[in-house]
Amino acid sequence: MDFPELHDWNLDYREAVALQRELARRVVLKDEVPQPPVRVAGVDVSYEKHGDQFFAAVVVLSWPELQVIETASASARVDFPYIPGLLSFRELPVLLQAFAGLQAAPDLIMVDGQGIAHPRRFGIASHLGLWLDLPTIGCGKSRLCGEYGAPGAAKGDHAPLVHKDERIGTVLTTRSGVSPLFVSPGHKVSFRRAAELVLAAAVRYRLPEPTRQAHLYTNRLRLQARSA
Repeated sequence: MDFPELHDWNLDYREAVALQRELARRVVLKDEVPQPPVRVAGVDVSYEKHGDQFFAAVVVLSWPELQVIETASASARVDFPYIPGLLSFRELPVLLQAFAGLQAAPDLIMVDGQGIAHPRRFGIASHLGLWLDLPTIGCGKSRLCGEYGAPGAAKGDHAPLVHKDERIGTVLTTRSGVSPLFVSPGHKVSFRRAAELVLAAAVRYRLPEPTRQAHLYTNRLRLQARSA
């Protein structure tokens, strides 16, 4: 898979924050996901606690069968520090290396992280979507910012996630009786469609199948490297 470079990675904290604010203005919250999609990717990054070797995975599934049809991975040493709100500058370079190994672009990408549910409206899902010029959805397991009223406990129950009087996502119960996910548009998808697609992909587990498969894959890569 080929894609142009969006920007340089050699940035300090102030430059990274300024870039997020600039790029956030280019995020599209209009649906451009094919109906239905054919290839849906999930992505995740794994690393040892306090380690600097990162493992990234892209797992592409068929839709609506949710069967794995292609995978790609990459590993690299990362020196960008952990700074809340700047996750993409830490994880995206190695993730883009993994995307370069795909044979074909997916129609949609689900990301274990935030889309616009971010203080500067530019989480890792938005950053990835803008870089690849593809529809992306953030599927966060925890909240980065915003307030909400608790959704119901039944699958499909949901509530808006709001920050500074602006809607930034959906708090979505994807499996009855479990904690909800924080779903937000990354790029080229609306709030409603993002929630619908994540719910449809959460067949048996709390996580949607694309990001669940990517999480399992990155853990295998990390464990294999540890035992090598």
